[in-house]
Amino acid sequence: MSNAEPSPGVDNAPASMLEALFTSSPIGFHLLDTHLRVVRSNTAAHDVPPEDLVGRPVHDLFDVIEDNDLEALLGRVLDTGVPLEGHIVRAVTGADPTRAHHFEVTAIRLENQQRHVLGLGVTAIDVTERERAHAGAQVLDAVRRRVGRTLDPAVTGDELAKAVVPEFADIAVVEVVDSVMRGDDPPLAPLLPGTPLMRTAFRSRHADPPQAHPVGDVRLLPDPTPFTQALTDLLPRVVPLDPSVPWLPTDRPRADAIQSARAHTLLVAPLALRDAALGLVSLYRTGQSPPFDESDRKLAGELTAHTALGIDNARRFVREHAVAATVQRQLLPRRPHTHTSLETAYLSLTGADPGAWYDTIALSSARTALVVGNVSGRGLNAAATMGQLRTVIRALPAFDLAPDELLARLHDTAAGLATERANLPLGDPLRRNPLTADCVYAIHDPLTGTCAMAAAGHLTPVVVHPDQTLTVPDPPTGPILGSTEGAPFAAVSFEVPAGSVLVFTSDPLLTAYLAQCSRPLEAAREYADRPLNELCDALVYALPKGLGAGDAAVIVARTRPFPPDRAIAWQLDPDPTSVSVARGLTRKQLSTWRVDDETAFNTQLIVSELVTNAVRYGAPPIELRLIRDGILTCEVRDAGQAGPNLRHAKTVDEGGRGLFIAAQLAHAWGTRYPPKGKTVWTEQVLPTHQD
Repeated sequence: MSNAEPSPGVDNAPASMLEALFTSSPIGFHLLDTHLRVVRSNTAAHDVPPEDLVGRPVHDLFDVIEDNDLEALLGRVLDTGVPLEGHIVRAVTGADPTRAHHFEVTAIRLENQQRHVLGLGVTAIDVTERERAHAGAQVLDAVRRRVGRTLDPAVTGDELAKAVVPEFADIAVVEVVDSVMRGDDPPLAPLLPGTPLMRTAFRSRHADPPQAHPVGDVRLLPDPTPFTQALTDLLPRVVPLDPSVPWLPTDRPRADAIQSARAHTLLVAPLALRDAALGLVSLYRTGQSPPFDESDRKLAGELTAHTALGIDNARRFVREHAVAATVQRQLLPRRPHTHTSLETAYLSLTGADPGAWYDTIALSSARTALVVGNVSGRGLNAAATMGQLRTVIRALPAFDLAPDELLARLHDTAAGLATERANLPLGDPLRRNPLTADCVYAIHDPLTGTCAMAAAGHLTPVVVHPDQTLTVPDPPTGPILGSTEGAPFAAVSFEVPAGSVLVFTSDPLLTAYLAQCSRPLEAAREYADRPLNELCDALVYALPKGLGAGDAAVIVARTRPFPPDRAIAWQLDPDPTSVSVARGLTRKQLSTWRVDDETAFNTQLIVSELVTNAVRYGAPPIELRLIRDGILTCEVRDAGQAGPNLRHAKTVDEGGRGLFIAAQLAHAWGTRYPPKGKTVWTEQVLPTHQD
């Protein structure tokens, strides 16, 4: 049957198939003419009868909210023949006028066999759920990338508010338990009534948003409200807002703000971690924004979980910082030691760098040691290491060491501590943080008007002379404390005339700024008779942001002339008769200073023994010097290198008791070795009325 008859209805198959497409396809399909008017629509394209759309313009198909000029794009397809693929249109439909839908629009140009343009074929697929999921994923990704970058609980909350407004919410409020802001452990849920919360962040898409309370305000949450309930069961909840809500009158400021913002839906989510409540996030949608739904509630749970982890990390840092700052405050001196010729002040610290330290140490012969240092690392370990080094450096001056010799011994101590740290168990994180420290040690001598200094690392002071010229001493850079470098330290000496101001800092960048920009120190001369604390304040005010003194230990010192009537020196002959001469000169000078008889008698004995040792065992020239500066200092210098030896003489010995007697009569004694010779000194405490 080569000439078989066609089956019934075959000639009508294309028309039947086309009819099925317009009546059964779940995808919206439209035919438009060359004027972009509807020729035909299928039943899935709209919620009105298709025949009611025939002849209407394309913008009547949907109540378009945001279309990026859809008609212009369709006109371009008519003109060029280039298809429009996957264009997203945001619109509302009559079936669901309260929620915006997203449609993926594709358009192709239709032509006949003669290539005459007939119109457009347009498909519109509802991709609302896909776009919502994509938008939610973008918000979650933004929160994961932006939130928790700092170790500040308040900043973490603000980062969350910035990430969710306006992409997810119209208004965002973040409140954190006040004790958590101070670093305390978060309370377990349910949160006790009366627990104060601090508002740490507020953000709105509106230009002049109403606020119930300002950021930084600490308040109690009225009970019961959705906020307290969320902090009870630690579950996020979506709450429709209208004037009839029974809990709104319990929080009138918040109710007024909600009404002013025309908020219609609240999504409140707790900031919770391991059954503990850290705070609360309140998200609002206002005006024409769609209300929150179940998918938004789940997304809010993920957002707050990540934020809670960031806030908890910040809380731990705040607590460690508070402990480290407390340790630092206990280890550092509260008030600087001030001599007659040197006035010092410490710049107030924020404790941001617990490894930084400063110190002033009273030395013999009216001298003062100034120390500034900085231990690498952060937190409690840095503060503890700083305390160890400061203890050592306060003990070493008792040996009257020169600055370079003292730093060499401090370097040995730091190297030993570094070795101990390197031998910690493999799992100890401190093992991975090498111990290093910078330090500058300077000795100011008011009787010579000089300052001797040595540095470990790149620390050096800034010196402002009385004529307002500014200099920066450049001592040879010694090895960093704790490093494996074995290079020796070197000392440098420079003049500091009376009226000079010295600024020591533990931050080389701060020192460099002060050296290059003298503006903060230009008025140093004006502080000749003003409190140094005012100069410290002026320095802080003049520093630019990002280079503040909060991370640095700073000493500001001002030199004054040493009273000439409080020090006297005599050259003595290398002859035994010089002992009686020295005793007579001492007696006369102490009488002039009105020193009490007992102290004067003891001083004459001390002078006799020290001069006797210099004559017998030293070398000329021999010099006796008396200094009265709160305490009475006796010095005997000679050119010999042999140091005196304190020994306990036997009963039958005829000598050997001189230095022992001097040590018993004096409050302190010692020997120091300048570049040439030696100086043996004693100190006696004067009665208060004679100071």
